[in-house]
Amino acid sequence: MGLLILFGIFVIGVAAGVPVAFVLGIAALVGFLYEGVNPAVAFQQMTAGMSIFSLLAIPFFIFAGEIMLHGGIARRLVALASACVGWMRGGLGMVDVSTSMLFGGISGSAVADTSATGTILIPAMKAKGYGVDYAVSLTVTSSIAGILIPPSHNMILYSLAAGGGISVSALFIAGIVPGIMMCLFLGIAAYVVAVRRGYPAEAFQGFRHLLCTMVDAIPGLFTAFIILGGVLSGVFTVTESAAFGAIWAVLVTLLVYRNLSWADFKVAVAASVRTTAVVFLLVGTATAFAYLLALYQFADILTRGMLAISDNPIVILLLINLALLFLGCVMDMAALILITTPIFLPVVTAIGMDPVQFGMVMMMNLGLGLTTPPVGAVLFVGCAIGRIPIEAVMRTIWPFYGAILVALMLTTYWPAMSLTLPRWLLDYGAG
Repeated sequence: MGLLILFGIFVIGVAAGVPVAFVLGIAALVGFLYEGVNPAVAFQQMTAGMSIFSLLAIPFFIFAGEIMLHGGIARRLVALASACVGWMRGGLGMVDVSTSMLFGGISGSAVADTSATGTILIPAMKAKGYGVDYAVSLTVTSSIAGILIPPSHNMILYSLAAGGGISVSALFIAGIVPGIMMCLFLGIAAYVVAVRRGYPAEAFQGFRHLLCTMVDAIPGLFTAFIILGGVLSGVFTVTESAAFGAIWAVLVTLLVYRNLSWADFKVAVAASVRTTAVVFLLVGTATAFAYLLALYQFADILTRGMLAISDNPIVILLLINLALLFLGCVMDMAALILITTPIFLPVVTAIGMDPVQFGMVMMMNLGLGLTTPPVGAVLFVGCAIGRIPIEAVMRTIWPFYGAILVALMLTTYWPAMSLTLPRWLLDYGAG
């Protein structure tokens, strides 16, 4: 009965359009009252969930992404990608995918990626005769790279939701190959669609231009080097790397590129504070909600139920993928990570999947949900920039969804895709 009350309030609240963070808190509070537990325990759980030191990396990553969005780094990354791959058929589509890999590896945010690259590339593609639906579809789907290619604050949330026993460094490194592979498949899909529609190729501007754009982009790209290099070398923790990365982003945009005005800085700070407040409120209420799920042993119940359906790992993983894809369509990513990790992680570990690999599966699944209606935040941002109805984009976005699903299946059923780099670079799983 307690589980029915907990999930009943949650489902009704979400269906009524109440923000997920408030729904989680209300459901948890009612659950504690039903069990006769002092309501103060709910607030203690919320406070404990938000007081974890490693969560400090999240506001730093968010702030660094906002600074780069407003400080000129995105424009230079677009120029570098254009110089590298713009000469191909449908060259601006290739530029879009390449820029998402570069910017995603710095900002760690799909929404920031779409905002930064979309405002530059979607109008440019429209001016060159590309279909607006093509430009928006490719921009929003390739932005998922920001969730997979490190750094990614969503991976920090996953580690927290898993109980803190999963190395954030291992998660960061594990996302590199799946993220690049997904972008390669998106590039192939973009090329095929561009050829079918007869989109043009840009003229190659020469190696001198390529070298100049590369040199111009290096200070911005060095942000990713500071974050990843600091973590891999052991010089910095993840939180310290995030802080130094944010400081470097401010220095580069202010002193090197000189594109960061005082007004832009205030906008970046305000946006970072809003996003951080939402994330931490979600963390707190989801911690209280997860406490009740553990009290009711819901993970054990689900594990036994799924194993009763089938003991074949292929079938179980397929069912979990379908569940995550569906949930990603109707709920926010951060909330789903915090809610579903304690539910599904015991199931996948019971069938032998590594938690780091499952983290990559979850990131790609829920990232895809950001690009699907009815609550796909990234899709809404892309359509707003392109000034095109969501319905028009949905009619032609399917080749790009297909590319992501191919990468998702490889990530799900081929452990080496996620685990090889962490084992090489961090000795993850050794012994």
